[in-house]
Amino acid sequence: MLQRHFLIDKLLINFGSLVASPGITGYVKAGSLPSLAAGLFFCSLASLGAYQLSQDPRNVWVFLATSGTLAGIMGMRFYHSGKFMPAGLIAGASLLMATKVGVSMFNRPH
Repeated sequence: MLQRHFLIDKLLINFGSLVASPGITGYVKAGSLPSLAAGLFFCSLASLGAYQLSQDPRNVWVFLATSGTLAGIMGMRFYHSGKFMPAGLIAGASLLMATKVGVSMFNRPH
């Protein structure tokens, strides 16, 4: 049981790092401060949600809201640009994480 929670926590924290990476890359390559700010903001929210989930598995709302918002925003960017990197990658990862956390929320005993 402990190892399962450890792996889930690592997955959630790695998602936060994945969210920050396009913002940092956008800042380094193009000097885009809005990309950096958005990447760090959503990374912080995803990390906060991951921390809350690690403390109480019922506290899913910050993580679901963050990953759902990212899936929507980056999904629209991917749809309009057709570029997989970074919009499609983040949209897909966000959708997978929101689905994973949402399904686990309904499958746990009450």
